[in-house]
Amino acid sequence: METVVLRRFDNYFSAHIMKSRLEETGISCYLFDENSVTINPVFSNAIGNIKLVVADYDQEKAMEALNLFDAEYLANSLCPRCKTGNFIMVPAKSPKNILTSLLTWMFSNYAVSADNIYQCRQCGYETQKLPEHDINNE
Repeated sequence: METVVLRRFDNYFSAHIMKSRLEETGISCYLFDENSVTINPVFSNAIGNIKLVVADYDQEKAMEALNLFDAEYLANSLCPRCKTGNFIMVPAKSPKNILTSLLTWMFSNYAVSADNIYQCRQCGYETQKLPEHDINNE
């Protein structure tokens, strides 16, 4: 059986949440390198973080489920400025990201993950963490 890495996580909380959500839809999945990253987080980037893995024949179904989870998460967040829920994830405009892109371009085999932020498509508001949408207050 061939396996495919769907996502990578730098902490086990997010990894287990996504694993549980996939298992609820009937998709068998596994977490690789969870113990190594949890015990010694310094090695996280060196070993490629915690990997969420599925069988190759479940890849399409799992990606659809992950995209649906992401869409639900984004839809449940309201922009504090314009009160819409139209967020997308974009690379942060920071010196660190510019340096990362230059180094990656110069040393193409050296991969460094970029920092991302959420940006409202409607008004351009940017934030590190999506604002919570409280259904009970509406």
